[in-house]
Amino acid sequence: MTRLPDFRLETYFSRWEFTARHHLTASDAQTMAMSELLALADPEDRHAWDNLALGYTETFGDPALREAIAGLYERADADDVICFGGAQEGLNLAMQVLLGPQDHAVVLTPNYQSAETVPLSLCEVTGVALDPGRDWALDLDELTAALRPNTRVVSVNFPNNPTGAVIDAADFVRLAEICDERGIHLFSDEVYRGLERDPARALPQAADLSERGLSLNVTSKSLGLPGLRIGWIACRDRELRGRLERAKHYTTICNAAPSEVLARIAIKAREPILARNRAIIAANLPLFDEFFARFDGLFEWRAPDGGCVAYPRYLGADGVEAFCTGLVEEAGVLLLPASIFGSELTPTPADRFRIGLGRRDPAPALDAFAGWLKGRY
Repeated sequence: MTRLPDFRLETYFSRWEFTARHHLTASDAQTMAMSELLALADPEDRHAWDNLALGYTETFGDPALREAIAGLYERADADDVICFGGAQEGLNLAMQVLLGPQDHAVVLTPNYQSAETVPLSLCEVTGVALDPGRDWALDLDELTAALRPNTRVVSVNFPNNPTGAVIDAADFVRLAEICDERGIHLFSDEVYRGLERDPARALPQAADLSERGLSLNVTSKSLGLPGLRIGWIACRDRELRGRLERAKHYTTICNAAPSEVLARIAIKAREPILARNRAIIAANLPLFDEFFARFDGLFEWRAPDGGCVAYPRYLGADGVEAFCTGLVEEAGVLLLPASIFGSELTPTPADRFRIGLGRRDPAPALDAFAGWLKGRY
Protein backbone atom coordinates (compact mmCIF):
# COMPACT_ATOMS: atom_id res chain seq x y z
CA MET A 1 0.00 0.00 0.00
CA THR A 2 1.41 3.39 -1.03
CA ARG A 3 1.58 6.08 1.63
CA LEU A 4 -1.17 8.65 1.24
CA PRO A 5 -0.10 12.24 0.42
CA ASP A 6 -1.07 15.22 2.52
CA PHE A 7 -4.73 16.14 2.10
CA ARG A 8 -4.40 19.50 0.36
CA LEU A 9 -7.85 20.82 1.25
CA GLU A 10 -7.58 19.99 4.94
CA THR A 11 -4.03 21.36 5.12
CA TYR A 12 -5.26 24.63 3.60
CA PHE A 13 -8.23 24.72 5.95
CA SER A 14 -5.94 24.07 8.92
CA ARG A 15 -4.25 27.37 8.10
CA TRP A 16 -7.31 29.48 7.27
CA GLU A 17 -10.71 27.95 8.09
CA PHE A 18 -11.02 29.30 11.62
CA THR A 19 -8.86 32.41 11.24
CA ALA A 20 -10.20 34.00 8.04
CA ARG A 21 -12.94 36.56 8.74
CA HIS A 22 -15.14 35.34 5.90
CA HIS A 23 -15.41 31.62 5.08
CA LEU A 24 -16.70 31.92 1.52
CA THR A 25 -15.76 28.44 0.35
CA ALA A 26 -17.74 26.30 2.81
CA SER A 27 -18.88 23.00 1.32
CA ASP A 28 -21.75 22.44 3.75
CA ALA A 29 -25.18 23.97 4.01
CA GLN A 30 -26.17 26.22 6.93
CA THR A 31 -26.01 24.32 10.20
CA MET A 32 -28.37 24.58 13.17
CA ALA A 33 -28.13 24.73 16.93
CA MET A 34 -28.73 21.67 19.07
CA SER A 35 -31.98 23.19 20.35
CA GLU A 36 -33.26 23.61 16.76
CA LEU A 37 -32.52 20.00 15.89
CA LEU A 38 -34.02 18.61 19.10
CA ALA A 39 -37.17 20.63 18.43
CA LEU A 40 -37.65 18.45 15.33
CA ALA A 41 -37.52 15.18 17.28
CA ASP A 42 -40.60 12.99 17.58
CA PRO A 43 -41.52 11.79 21.11
CA GLU A 44 -39.71 8.47 20.68
CA ASP A 45 -36.43 10.08 19.64
CA ARG A 46 -36.68 12.81 22.28
CA HIS A 47 -37.10 10.10 24.91
CA ALA A 48 -34.10 8.25 23.46
CA TRP A 49 -32.03 11.43 23.68
CA ASP A 50 -33.04 12.26 27.24
CA ASN A 51 -32.36 8.71 28.45
CA LEU A 52 -29.30 7.90 26.35
CA ALA A 53 -26.71 5.60 27.90
CA LEU A 54 -23.16 6.38 26.81
CA GLY A 55 -21.96 2.87 26.15
CA TYR A 56 -20.67 1.27 22.98
CA THR A 57 -23.01 1.11 19.99
CA GLU A 58 -23.38 -1.45 17.20
CA THR A 59 -20.63 -1.44 14.56
CA PHE A 60 -23.19 -1.37 11.74
CA GLY A 61 -24.89 1.61 13.39
CA ASP A 62 -27.91 2.17 15.59
CA PRO A 63 -30.75 -0.02 14.20
CA ALA A 64 -33.28 2.81 14.38
CA LEU A 65 -30.88 5.14 12.55
CA ARG A 66 -30.30 2.54 9.83
CA GLU A 67 -34.06 2.08 9.51
CA ALA A 68 -34.48 5.84 9.02
CA ILE A 69 -31.66 5.91 6.44
CA ALA A 70 -33.15 2.97 4.55
CA GLY A 71 -36.30 5.04 4.12
CA LEU A 72 -34.33 7.32 1.79
CA TYR A 73 -33.96 4.50 -0.75
CA GLU A 74 -36.46 2.65 -2.92
CA ARG A 75 -34.86 -0.79 -2.78
CA ALA A 76 -32.55 -0.83 0.25
CA ASP A 77 -33.59 -1.80 3.74
CA ALA A 78 -31.95 -1.34 7.13
CA ASP A 79 -29.76 -4.42 6.70
CA ASP A 80 -28.28 -2.82 3.58
CA VAL A 81 -26.95 0.20 5.54
CA ILE A 82 -23.71 0.56 7.49
CA CYS A 83 -22.81 3.79 9.28
CA PHE A 84 -19.41 5.43 9.54
CA GLY A 85 -17.64 8.35 11.19
CA GLY A 86 -18.46 10.77 8.38
CA ALA A 87 -18.28 10.09 4.65
CA GLN A 88 -14.48 10.04 4.66
CA GLU A 89 -14.30 6.82 6.69
CA GLY A 90 -16.85 5.16 4.42
CA LEU A 91 -14.96 6.15 1.27
CA ASN A 92 -11.61 5.04 2.67
CA LEU A 93 -12.79 1.65 3.92
CA ALA A 94 -14.87 0.90 0.82
CA MET A 95 -11.83 1.39 -1.43
CA GLN A 96 -9.68 -0.78 0.83
CA VAL A 97 -12.28 -3.55 0.80
CA LEU A 98 -12.94 -3.39 -2.94
CA LEU A 99 -9.47 -2.86 -4.38
CA GLY A 100 -6.17 -4.74 -4.33
CA PRO A 101 -2.84 -4.53 -6.15
CA GLN A 102 -4.06 -6.49 -9.18
CA ASP A 103 -7.19 -4.39 -9.64
CA HIS A 104 -8.04 -1.23 -11.57
CA ALA A 105 -10.38 1.66 -10.80
CA VAL A 106 -11.84 4.56 -12.77
CA VAL A 107 -12.35 7.91 -11.03
CA LEU A 108 -13.95 11.11 -12.30
CA THR A 109 -12.09 14.42 -12.05
CA PRO A 110 -12.10 17.02 -10.62
CA ASN A 111 -12.98 15.51 -7.29
CA TYR A 112 -12.63 15.43 -3.53
CA GLN A 113 -8.99 14.44 -3.18
CA SER A 114 -9.39 11.13 -1.36
CA ALA A 115 -11.68 9.88 -4.14
CA GLU A 116 -8.52 9.38 -6.18
CA THR A 117 -5.64 9.25 -3.69
CA VAL A 118 -7.07 6.33 -1.72
CA PRO A 119 -7.59 4.15 -4.84
CA LEU A 120 -4.16 5.24 -6.14
CA SER A 121 -2.59 3.94 -2.94
CA LEU A 122 -4.11 0.52 -3.67
CA CYS A 123 -4.04 -0.13 -7.42
CA GLU A 124 -3.86 1.36 -10.90
CA VAL A 125 -6.38 4.13 -11.51
CA THR A 126 -7.58 5.86 -14.68
CA GLY A 127 -9.12 9.31 -14.54
CA VAL A 128 -12.00 10.50 -16.71
CA ALA A 129 -12.40 14.28 -16.71
CA LEU A 130 -15.67 16.15 -16.68
CA ASP A 131 -15.61 18.64 -19.58
CA PRO A 132 -15.63 22.30 -18.41
CA GLY A 133 -16.36 23.42 -21.98
CA ARG A 134 -19.68 21.52 -21.92
CA ASP A 135 -20.93 22.47 -18.46
CA TRP A 136 -18.86 19.70 -16.87
CA ALA A 137 -20.46 16.97 -18.96
CA LEU A 138 -19.47 13.31 -18.57
CA ASP A 139 -18.48 11.47 -21.76
CA LEU A 140 -19.80 7.93 -21.26
CA ASP A 141 -17.91 6.69 -24.31
CA GLU A 142 -14.64 7.93 -22.81
CA LEU A 143 -15.47 6.31 -19.50
CA THR A 144 -16.37 3.02 -21.17
CA ALA A 145 -13.09 3.08 -23.11
CA ALA A 146 -11.21 3.46 -19.82
CA LEU A 147 -12.60 0.19 -18.42
CA ARG A 148 -10.39 -2.89 -18.30
CA PRO A 149 -11.02 -6.57 -17.60
CA ASN A 150 -9.70 -6.03 -14.07
CA THR A 151 -11.68 -2.84 -13.36
CA ARG A 152 -13.41 -3.31 -10.01
CA VAL A 153 -14.70 0.19 -9.18
CA VAL A 154 -16.01 3.24 -11.00
CA SER A 155 -16.13 6.19 -8.58
CA VAL A 156 -18.38 9.19 -9.28
CA ASN A 157 -19.75 12.19 -7.39
CA PHE A 158 -22.96 14.06 -8.29
CA PRO A 159 -23.88 16.78 -7.51
CA ASN A 160 -20.16 17.21 -8.00
CA ASN A 161 -17.68 18.77 -5.63
CA PRO A 162 -16.24 21.24 -6.63
CA THR A 163 -18.16 22.00 -9.83
CA GLY A 164 -21.80 21.61 -8.74
CA ALA A 165 -22.49 19.60 -11.91
CA VAL A 166 -25.34 17.09 -12.22
CA ILE A 167 -25.43 14.82 -15.27
CA ASP A 168 -28.64 13.65 -16.95
CA ALA A 169 -30.44 10.87 -15.12
CA ALA A 170 -30.48 8.75 -18.29
CA ASP A 171 -26.68 8.91 -18.42
CA PHE A 172 -26.41 7.91 -14.78
CA VAL A 173 -28.74 4.95 -15.29
CA ARG A 174 -26.71 3.92 -18.33
CA LEU A 175 -23.51 4.19 -16.29
CA ALA A 176 -24.96 1.81 -13.70
CA GLU A 177 -25.90 -0.60 -16.51
CA ILE A 178 -22.39 -0.43 -17.98
CA CYS A 179 -20.92 -1.28 -14.58
CA ASP A 180 -23.41 -4.11 -14.03
CA GLU A 181 -22.68 -5.63 -17.43
CA ARG A 182 -19.01 -5.92 -16.45
CA GLY A 183 -19.41 -6.87 -12.78
CA ILE A 184 -18.04 -3.50 -11.63
CA HIS A 185 -19.04 -1.74 -8.42
CA LEU A 186 -20.40 1.75 -9.00
CA PHE A 187 -19.29 3.83 -6.03
CA SER A 188 -21.48 6.93 -5.95
CA ASP A 189 -20.73 9.86 -3.65
CA GLU A 190 -24.21 11.36 -3.15
CA VAL A 191 -23.50 13.73 -0.25
CA TYR A 192 -25.12 16.74 -1.98
CA ARG A 193 -28.28 14.92 -3.01
CA GLY A 194 -31.36 16.96 -2.12
CA LEU A 195 -29.84 20.34 -2.95
CA GLU A 196 -30.51 20.29 -6.71
CA ARG A 197 -31.70 23.67 -8.02
CA ASP A 198 -34.32 21.77 -10.01
CA PRO A 199 -35.54 18.89 -7.81
CA ALA A 200 -36.54 17.00 -10.95
CA ARG A 201 -32.83 16.64 -11.75
CA ALA A 202 -32.08 14.58 -8.64
CA LEU A 203 -30.33 11.43 -9.82
CA PRO A 204 -31.35 7.89 -8.89
CA GLN A 205 -29.23 6.46 -6.10
CA ALA A 206 -26.67 3.81 -7.00
CA ALA A 207 -27.90 1.43 -4.31
CA ASP A 208 -31.34 1.46 -5.93
CA LEU A 209 -30.01 0.89 -9.45
CA SER A 210 -27.76 -2.07 -8.77
CA GLU A 211 -26.98 -4.66 -6.13
CA ARG A 212 -23.32 -3.83 -6.76
CA GLY A 213 -23.90 -0.09 -6.35
CA LEU A 214 -22.63 1.70 -3.25
CA SER A 215 -24.34 4.95 -2.25
CA LEU A 216 -22.23 7.11 0.04
CA ASN A 217 -23.98 9.83 2.02
CA VAL A 218 -23.56 11.85 5.20
CA THR A 219 -25.31 14.31 7.50
CA SER A 220 -22.59 16.91 6.83
CA LYS A 221 -23.38 18.48 3.47
CA SER A 222 -27.03 18.72 2.36
CA LEU A 223 -28.30 18.60 5.95
CA GLY A 224 -25.61 20.98 7.20
CA LEU A 225 -24.71 18.89 10.27
CA PRO A 226 -21.00 18.06 9.92
CA GLY A 227 -20.47 18.14 13.67
CA LEU A 228 -22.43 14.91 14.01
CA ARG A 229 -19.76 12.99 12.04
CA ILE A 230 -22.28 10.43 10.79
CA GLY A 231 -22.01 9.01 7.29
CA TRP A 232 -23.21 5.79 5.72
CA ILE A 233 -23.04 3.45 2.77
CA ALA A 234 -26.14 1.76 1.40
CA CYS A 235 -25.41 -1.37 -0.64
CA ARG A 236 -27.57 -4.42 -1.30
CA ASP A 237 -24.55 -6.76 -1.53
CA ARG A 238 -24.74 -8.28 1.96
CA GLU A 239 -21.38 -10.05 1.68
CA LEU A 240 -19.71 -6.74 0.86
CA ARG A 241 -21.54 -5.04 3.71
CA GLY A 242 -20.08 -7.65 6.08
CA ARG A 243 -16.57 -6.94 4.79
CA LEU A 244 -17.12 -3.24 5.42
CA GLU A 245 -18.11 -3.99 9.01
CA ARG A 246 -14.94 -6.03 9.56
CA ALA A 247 -12.86 -3.21 8.10
CA LYS A 248 -14.52 -0.74 10.48
CA HIS A 249 -13.31 -2.87 13.41
CA TYR A 250 -9.86 -1.45 12.67
CA THR A 251 -10.93 2.19 12.63
CA THR A 252 -13.76 3.72 14.68
CA ILE A 253 -15.33 0.38 15.73
CA CYS A 254 -18.63 2.18 16.33
CA ASN A 255 -20.13 5.63 16.09
CA ALA A 256 -20.78 8.04 18.96
CA ALA A 257 -24.13 7.23 20.58
CA PRO A 258 -25.26 10.89 20.91
CA SER A 259 -24.46 11.54 17.24
CA GLU A 260 -26.49 8.51 16.16
CA VAL A 261 -29.62 9.71 17.97
CA LEU A 262 -29.19 13.25 16.62
CA ALA A 263 -28.60 11.90 13.11
CA ARG A 264 -31.76 9.83 13.42
CA ILE A 265 -33.72 12.99 14.28
CA ALA A 266 -32.18 14.81 11.31
CA ILE A 267 -32.86 12.01 8.83
CA LYS A 268 -36.50 11.81 9.89
CA ALA A 269 -36.78 15.61 9.56
CA ARG A 270 -34.85 15.60 6.29
CA GLU A 271 -37.52 17.26 4.16
CA PRO A 272 -37.97 20.44 6.23
CA ILE A 273 -34.21 20.72 6.75
CA LEU A 274 -33.54 20.37 3.02
CA ALA A 275 -36.32 22.82 2.19
CA ARG A 276 -34.73 25.36 4.52
CA ASN A 277 -31.28 24.84 2.98
CA ARG A 278 -32.57 25.02 -0.59
CA ALA A 279 -34.30 28.28 0.31
CA ILE A 280 -31.04 29.71 1.67
CA ILE A 281 -29.22 28.80 -1.56
CA ALA A 282 -32.06 30.21 -3.69
CA ALA A 283 -31.91 33.48 -1.74
CA ASN A 284 -28.13 33.63 -2.05
CA LEU A 285 -27.85 32.93 -5.77
CA PRO A 286 -29.03 36.41 -6.92
CA LEU A 287 -26.36 37.95 -4.69
CA PHE A 288 -23.66 35.85 -6.33
CA ASP A 289 -25.11 36.46 -9.81
CA GLU A 290 -25.01 40.22 -9.18
CA PHE A 291 -21.50 40.09 -7.72
CA PHE A 292 -19.99 38.24 -10.65
CA ALA A 293 -21.89 40.41 -13.14
CA ARG A 294 -20.19 43.47 -11.59
CA PHE A 295 -16.78 41.91 -12.23
CA ASP A 296 -17.46 40.04 -15.46
CA GLY A 297 -14.06 41.04 -16.85
CA LEU A 298 -12.38 39.06 -14.07
CA PHE A 299 -14.60 36.00 -13.77
CA GLU A 300 -16.67 33.47 -15.69
CA TRP A 301 -19.55 32.46 -13.44
CA ARG A 302 -22.02 29.61 -13.68
CA ALA A 303 -24.43 28.71 -10.91
CA PRO A 304 -24.25 25.05 -9.86
CA ASP A 305 -26.82 22.46 -10.93
CA GLY A 306 -26.88 21.12 -7.40
CA GLY A 307 -25.13 21.19 -4.07
CA CYS A 308 -23.89 24.36 -2.40
CA VAL A 309 -20.54 24.94 -4.09
CA ALA A 310 -19.60 26.40 -7.48
CA TYR A 311 -16.35 26.53 -9.44
CA PRO A 312 -15.98 29.89 -11.24
CA ARG A 313 -13.13 30.73 -13.57
CA TYR A 314 -10.66 33.51 -12.71
CA LEU A 315 -9.43 35.53 -15.71
CA GLY A 316 -6.82 37.75 -14.03
CA ALA A 317 -3.25 37.75 -15.29
CA ASP A 318 -1.80 37.04 -11.83
CA GLY A 319 -3.35 33.56 -11.75
CA VAL A 320 -5.84 32.02 -9.37
CA GLU A 321 -3.30 30.89 -6.76
CA ALA A 322 -1.92 34.39 -6.18
CA PHE A 323 -5.45 35.78 -6.35
CA CYS A 324 -6.79 33.48 -3.60
CA THR A 325 -3.72 34.02 -1.41
CA GLY A 326 -3.98 37.80 -1.69
CA LEU A 327 -7.70 37.76 -1.00
CA VAL A 328 -7.45 35.81 2.24
CA GLU A 329 -4.30 37.53 3.51
CA GLU A 330 -5.42 41.07 2.72
CA ALA A 331 -9.22 40.92 2.96
CA GLY A 332 -9.80 37.85 5.13
CA VAL A 333 -12.00 36.17 2.49
CA LEU A 334 -11.33 32.46 2.11
CA LEU A 335 -11.70 30.68 -1.26
CA LEU A 336 -10.11 27.43 -2.45
CA PRO A 337 -7.84 27.73 -5.51
CA ALA A 338 -7.66 25.18 -8.31
CA SER A 339 -4.49 23.54 -6.95
CA ILE A 340 -6.58 22.07 -4.12
CA PHE A 341 -8.52 20.09 -6.74
CA GLY A 342 -5.59 19.16 -8.96
CA SER A 343 -5.41 15.57 -10.13
CA GLU A 344 -2.64 13.08 -10.81
CA LEU A 345 -4.97 11.31 -13.25
CA THR A 346 -6.03 13.96 -15.76
CA PRO A 347 -5.36 17.60 -16.54
CA THR A 348 -7.67 19.80 -14.48
CA PRO A 349 -8.38 23.52 -14.94
CA ALA A 350 -5.77 25.70 -13.23
CA ASP A 351 -7.84 28.89 -13.31
CA ARG A 352 -10.80 27.98 -11.08
CA PHE A 353 -11.72 28.46 -7.44
CA ARG A 354 -14.39 26.96 -5.22
CA ILE A 355 -16.96 29.23 -3.65
CA GLY A 356 -19.70 28.23 -1.20
CA LEU A 357 -23.35 29.24 -1.54
CA GLY A 358 -25.00 27.44 1.36
CA ARG A 359 -24.44 29.71 4.36
CA ARG A 360 -26.78 32.48 5.48
CA ASP A 361 -25.93 36.14 4.85
CA PRO A 362 -22.98 36.02 2.44
CA ALA A 363 -23.32 39.79 1.88
CA PRO A 364 -20.53 40.85 4.30
CA ALA A 365 -18.11 38.41 2.66
CA LEU A 366 -19.09 39.56 -0.83
CA ASP A 367 -18.74 43.20 0.24
CA ALA A 368 -15.23 42.55 1.56
CA PHE A 369 -14.44 40.64 -1.64
CA ALA A 370 -15.72 43.51 -3.81
CA GLY A 371 -13.85 46.14 -1.82
CA TRP A 372 -10.60 44.24 -2.22
CA LEU A 373 -11.15 43.83 -5.96
CA LYS A 374 -11.86 47.53 -6.43
CA GLY A 375 -8.72 48.44 -4.52
CA ARG A 376 -6.58 46.02 -6.48
CA TYR A 377 -7.99 46.19 -10.00
